[in-house]
Amino acid sequence: MPYEWTPDQPRETDNWQLSLWPYRSLLRRDFVLFMGATCLLVALPLVVLIGSAVLWGLLPFFALMVWGLWTAINVSYRRGEILEELTVTADTAHLTRHTPKAPRQDWEANRYWVSVHLHPTGGPVKNYITLRGGDREVEIGSFLDEAERLALYDDLKRAIRPS
Repeated sequence: MPYEWTPDQPRETDNWQLSLWPYRSLLRRDFVLFMGATCLLVALPLVVLIGSAVLWGLLPFFALMVWGLWTAINVSYRRGEILEELTVTADTAHLTRHTPKAPRQDWEANRYWVSVHLHPTGGPVKNYITLRGGDREVEIGSFLDEAERLALYDDLKRAIRPS
């Protein structure tokens, strides 16, 4: 799961923290291997064209393809640098969202009044999760996939209001 509890098992009296981040299927070290293999596989057919004018006609398209792929993956990495941290103490719940190229967003409420809500439909994504406390309602984990949001919802319900 792309989230982590600190400590591993939150309890009602403990202070705990939940950190959430988007799932990454391609790690940075694998990105280098992927780009190298892609360049090699695309350049392989060009070997037979060495010394001909056709090679010079195809090289700009090859370079454009490599540049486009590189740019698209880097944009994906930048968008995935979101980090949400929910810190709960005996008295307060504090949610901080760190987004690249955007100011930090903070929300705080009295822990006693915080409630977790699941919106199966009607939100920007299916199984949308919000925290309500005080006079505001904020989203949490909207970048997670549907199954991860359901698991997060169950975990948050138990952690916020343990039985």
